[in-house]
Amino acid sequence: MIRRFRKRPIARTWVLRGTAILAAGSLGCGSGALDAGRDTPHGALPVDERNPVVIVNDGYTDNWQGEYTLLLANSGTTLAGILVTDSAAWPNLDTNLTGWQAMVSAARASGMQNAPDPIASTGAPLVRPTDGNADSTQPNGSEGARFLIDAARRLSLPYRPLVAAFGTRLTDAADAYLLDHTLPERVVIVASLGTGAADGGAMGIPNGEMDPWADAIVVQKFRYVQVSAYYDQTADVPSSRLSDLPNNAFGAWMASKQPTIWSLPVAADQVSILASALPSFVREVDRVSQNGWTSLSSGQAPTLGADPSGAGWLVARSDGPLAANRLWQVLLDPKTFGK
Repeated sequence: MIRRFRKRPIARTWVLRGTAILAAGSLGCGSGALDAGRDTPHGALPVDERNPVVIVNDGYTDNWQGEYTLLLANSGTTLAGILVTDSAAWPNLDTNLTGWQAMVSAARASGMQNAPDPIASTGAPLVRPTDGNADSTQPNGSEGARFLIDAARRLSLPYRPLVAAFGTRLTDAADAYLLDHTLPERVVIVASLGTGAADGGAMGIPNGEMDPWADAIVVQKFRYVQVSAYYDQTADVPSSRLSDLPNNAFGAWMASKQPTIWSLPVAADQVSILASALPSFVREVDRVSQNGWTSLSSGQAPTLGADPSGAGWLVARSDGPLAANRLWQVLLDPKTFGK
């Protein structure tokens, strides 16, 4: 069941259900004392706009994750990489990669910096071993998994881990763990995935149903942020504002893509990057841990229950209008395009 929340004014105090968030402790990424001024997150999650980020997605036409990410990367966020995979919904990896590359090319042609070439990652959904032990799982050794390991070694700090922001199945994150069991010390997984409920949530539709065993590995092994707080992404770039888009290749790209944006209530893959790099977007959070399983046609997916000491966060409410305001603020800033 998907919870629906009333939009509230942007200038409002956080609503944190369950327990207060212990910001410094939430970052526990290794040994050593934390410096409160440098290490305290800016919002309700253990990461913020200062963390380096890798985004992972499949299709490029149905949501604004790529555009938000590229724009935020030109206003302070460090974009370490773009991983492109396939899925049941977007099965043609070549088509997916071509679209993401066209987006990046439009950004570069418009003068935007920090727009890395997307990397194709191949790897089938993971198979649950007969003993049910995550560590017994056969890894894919995918390109995406190896990239996450390398990027984390290069960019993560004890007080500022790498963020992997997913808008697709979590296969590459789980695969990376299987290749390097120390990776969770350096990475936080943030995913647009699943649904919320009164007492927790489930790692199912959307995105979670594509690889339920990867979901289980991620929630068991990583610090995991599930963003199940979707919003009407068609309001980000309404038809009435197409003429306001920048007169450059990136503006033309967004105008051509606008009619393809999904209006489904569980769409908006960009909530993962927004929760990571725009702290005020997050309005309500629960601390959670896995408390059971739910049946999907693709297998058993984890359920999440409220747990004050859990290693997971469930974002239950977000601020779509704030996200759209930030989108247009960066789009209309000449400095975004090197002017």
